[in-house]
Amino acid sequence: MLAALGEEATARIIKTIAVFDDFCHANDPHEEHDFGSFETEGHTIFFKIDYLDGSLTYHSPDPTDPAVTVRVITVMLAEEY
Repeated sequence: MLAALGEEATARIIKTIAVFDDFCHANDPHEEHDFGSFETEGHTIFFKIDYLDGSLTYHSPDPTDPAVTVRVITVMLAEEY
């Protein structure tokens, strides 16, 4: 569990995700920029961005429209996958 790494490590991981731009064929084969992975703190971190409707039940009808889209990010240790 990511939280088990502690608050400081988790904060560094979140900051890394906020500026992440290392999308490549290995971690973004569909060029959607909605998945990434990187090494830190001796662990591989995965993150995935989903675009959901306002009820957080279904995929957004238009991911480019913030009026009908809620972005949800999942962050995990690769070993949790």
